[in-house]
Amino acid sequence: MGIKHIDWYIIRKFLGTFFFALALIISIAIVFDISEKIDDFLEKKAPIEAIVGDYYLNFIPYFANLFSPLFVFISVIFFTSKMAGQTEIVAILASGVSFRRLMAPYLAAALFIALLSLYLNNFVIPHSNTDRIAFETTYIKNPFVYKNRHVHRQIAPGEFIYFESFNNIDRVGYQFSYERIENGKMKYKLLAERILWDSLKNSWTLENYFCRSIDSLQEDMRSGFRMDTTLNFHPSEFNRRTNFIETMDTPELNRYIAQEIMRGSEEVPFYLVEKHKRISYPFATFILTIIGVSLSSRKVRGGIGVQIGAGILLSFTYILFMQVSQTLATNGGMPAWLAVWTPNLVFSVIAFVLYRKAER
Repeated sequence: MGIKHIDWYIIRKFLGTFFFALALIISIAIVFDISEKIDDFLEKKAPIEAIVGDYYLNFIPYFANLFSPLFVFISVIFFTSKMAGQTEIVAILASGVSFRRLMAPYLAAALFIALLSLYLNNFVIPHSNTDRIAFETTYIKNPFVYKNRHVHRQIAPGEFIYFESFNNIDRVGYQFSYERIENGKMKYKLLAERILWDSLKNSWTLENYFCRSIDSLQEDMRSGFRMDTTLNFHPSEFNRRTNFIETMDTPELNRYIAQEIMRGSEEVPFYLVEKHKRISYPFATFILTIIGVSLSSRKVRGGIGVQIGAGILLSFTYILFMQVSQTLATNGGMPAWLAVWTPNLVFSVIAFVLYRKAER
């Protein structure tokens, strides 16, 4: 049917309200963030240029993109209910435009925002997160302490390591074992009470070790107090929070996940949740746009405040639903893709019901 003046009018209203709401909410978020972190900035003597350049200039796109579907929802509720209150929606529908046709400019604007968010999520923001996370590690958060116990990992095909515990501050592991298996048979086993990282030699040092080599029917066993060796893992792997994956673009993240699955890392669910979030959040833009238009296209008793209140309530419900489902993925064994997409699936049903009701 082509793009008409009313389409451009709605698209301008949509995008204008969205970016204005985005700027307003981000300004408020920055004020609250500064008031919360000012003590850390002063205590750790963070330079002003680092606070502005490394942290807040990277915090703004991260925060804006993370919550863009919800900003879209609130924006749609706000300007559409205002149009309905001024009988503009009634006039459009009375002129012969169907409700389905009325949705076209809304979905066009939502497509623009979703594609922009998809590109930023997967390729741009991960790299800008590098400076933000480095700043948080230096000036805001306490030093990371690795707390996992009984760590099993595959460091290469057929090569397995085990720690009872690992101190990432001192780079020391306790009750360490290494096994090499070929064709289903153990060929080499190494045990040590302690394993320490030697940064000068760039190698591991084992204390109170015992090793056993098996070659066909022959076995070689030896033990000692101290031995230097190289192994295919580094202490830095135990010295980072799970949010470091936010610094990887999607191709890098996919390669890293494949590597961690091979190693049997216990953090894989967190990485998979991050991967699926980068696609599901932009897709939510369409769902929340449809819900927003369906809720606010009719003039209701109580005015715009009732519709905005309903929109905010649904927004917080969506956020809560997303947090619960992600917790089920990381701690409850729920598949990551299902956990991340379940809120979208549920809200898609809500969107369909509300759309059919508004269409009538």
